Amino acid sequence: MTISSFVPPHRTLMGPGPSDIYPQVLQALSRPTIGHLDPLFIGMMDELKALLKYAFQTENEFTIAVSAPGSAGMETCFVNLVEPGDKVIVCRNGVFGERMRENVVRCGGEAIVVDDEWGAPVSVSKVEQAIAEHPDAKILAFVHAETSTGALTDAKALGALAKQYNMLSIVDAVTSLGGVPLLVDEWQLDAVYSGSQKCLSCVPGLSPVTLSPAAIEVIKSRQAPIQSWFLDQSLVLGYWSGEGKRSYHHTAPVNSLYALHESLVLLKNEGLENAWQRHKDMHMLLREGLENLGLSFVVEEQSRLPQLNAVYLPEGVDDAAVRSQLLEEYNLEIGAGLGALAGKAWRIGLMGYGARRENVALCLKALETVLK
Repeated sequence: MTISSFVPPHRTLMGPGPSDIYPQVLQALSRPTIGHLDPLFIGMMDELKALLKYAFQTENEFTIAVSAPGSAGMETCFVNLVEPGDKVIVCRNGVFGERMRENVVRCGGEAIVVDDEWGAPVSVSKVEQAIAEHPDAKILAFVHAETSTGALTDAKALGALAKQYNMLSIVDAVTSLGGVPLLVDEWQLDAVYSGSQKCLSCVPGLSPVTLSPAAIEVIKSRQAPIQSWFLDQSLVLGYWSGEGKRSYHHTAPVNSLYALHESLVLLKNEGLENAWQRHKDMHMLLREGLENLGLSFVVEEQSRLPQLNAVYLPEGVDDAAVRSQLLEEYNLEIGAGLGALAGKAWRIGLMGYGARRENVALCLKALETVLK
């Protein structure tokens, strides 16, 4: 068997992630690799932290990129903050709320689950009731933007609720960062994680994480050792937070961090509010076209994510056949439904660089042709 270089076709990525990558970000990847303890690289890391603080809208000193994808960002928050026996209220309205529950259990914690229907946002009143029934709960965990359904939850209200009852909050912002308002400090959120491959339009494999001073205090004062060596943030503190000279923890993914730096520079130059508005504008264009094709949304309008559009399949349509035809004939990727929505819905992404008019036009024209 002869194996030669792998050269993929140019696809338009309009699934739930990864998203289309900015050309400037791909160029940044190809820059010369330098050592991860090189003074120039450390200077770039300081800039990266400042840019992440802007994206998260936080002054948290501990704001970094974990050297692994968003799922590792999730695990970072749970293994550092949940000790054996801790009660954690977990909000579950899709696949990723369930993953939060699994993390709690693996940390030896007790998960108090608040369930809402797939496609609905987390119910603030149900959460308040769960807190009243479990006043000894230490953490409230919820998904801000549920990627499996396209539902947006009121993170501001839940953050305020956690603070009111002296609890920490753990928030999944994998699909929300850069696409919809996320104001970490103003909303009093404690541990927030995201991913590089969604609305930031960077390469997959990095997880921006920010931890409040209250969360850092919990990590420093915990009794049980953190069950993961690699994700133990008390060990990473010296690498991301050291002044001048950094202590070695692991070999950072140097070129991927160049790429994340570039994508955050692009976000800063566009302006957060402008990026949020662009996602909203492109969603409205896509929505009009999808509804003209007779497609209906999974999520009610007031709770819809502009960057992740879940729509029900038309009657009698073969899910896999349509997606396969879009890929083969149009080089266009849209996402299948997950969990309860498998085989029943498509997930159409409008994330970061992908949230632009030509993508919306291509998607609508291709769907119209294939569905006919």
